[in-house]
Amino acid sequence: MRYPEFLPVNGTIGFVAPSFGCATEPYYTAFLNAQKKFKEMGYKLDLGPNCYEAKGIGISNTPQACGKELTDYYCSVDNDILISCGGGEMMCETVNHIDFEKIKKAKPKWFMGYSDNTNFVFLQTTIGDTAAVYGPCAGTFGMEPWHESLADTMEVLTGKRTELHSYPLWEKDDLKDEGNPYVPYNTTEPLKLVCYHGEHELQADEEVMMEGRLVGGCVDCLVTLLGTQFDHVESFQDRYKEDGIIWFLECCDFNTMGIRRAMWQMKNAGWFRYTKGFLIGRPGCIGEDMMGLDHYHAVVDILKDFNVPIIMDADIGHHPPMMPLVSGSMARVTAKENELMVAMKYV
Repeated sequence: MRYPEFLPVNGTIGFVAPSFGCATEPYYTAFLNAQKKFKEMGYKLDLGPNCYEAKGIGISNTPQACGKELTDYYCSVDNDILISCGGGEMMCETVNHIDFEKIKKAKPKWFMGYSDNTNFVFLQTTIGDTAAVYGPCAGTFGMEPWHESLADTMEVLTGKRTELHSYPLWEKDDLKDEGNPYVPYNTTEPLKLVCYHGEHELQADEEVMMEGRLVGGCVDCLVTLLGTQFDHVESFQDRYKEDGIIWFLECCDFNTMGIRRAMWQMKNAGWFRYTKGFLIGRPGCIGEDMMGLDHYHAVVDILKDFNVPIIMDADIGHHPPMMPLVSGSMARVTAKENELMVAMKYV
């Protein structure tokens, strides 16, 4: 696994838009404020040509333009790390125009994003054998004041933090809109981890522990990649089968039936062959059920056969805050008394 150099003091942060850009509100104003805050921290900025574009279908520009921007800025010597402007809908089409061979030959560089950016974070790890950060996109850093998870994220990118801890509250309803672009996370809901070993639900005072190599992302995107020319999971798993894999997974738009279908699909494609456990983020449909199926059974009923730990409702994904996980890193994950800890090693 290749690990990039960390963002240096007074280094340069590059911004790209392989999915949505920051062309509309509240993202435009939030991104401007994020830039202001980064400059105040002493960083220089390097904005890609698509950051303010909205010409594409579900992405900032044409797939060709988005793929070229990401390739060029990843290989550029003018920035130290890359942060994606935002998530979106159709970054899968960008993937066809990313030059993975050129990127693999380039000096490794941290790329960070989540949601639709799974289409690069996940592929960097499984195709490029290079670590990437599944973490917040650029506009999030424009909130006032910062949530502590954003400070943690910067410490990951600068190499000051390798151990992550869960946060006590999470956001169910987002208050950010055109009139309130800087509003912080609306953290009203107390964290409540739900842990299993196989199909058996564990009590809060029972410790859950798993060790393995982190990989994963947004399930909505992962199942789109599955079975395509970009699906290199089998070779990735074979390369790291002695380490075992911890899958971190979260869903955006799927209802509970969609989650169950996706888990079935990934399981039967052989993706979980060497799994040591699952770290499951709060889904967009949290608290909902469909025909009596909630999101817990949507996951556990399918994954129970692996007889490994399953930690659910973790701080990952579309109900922030989110822990900035380094995809490709070795990790020791523990949960006890409703606290989650992820200790990452870059080996």
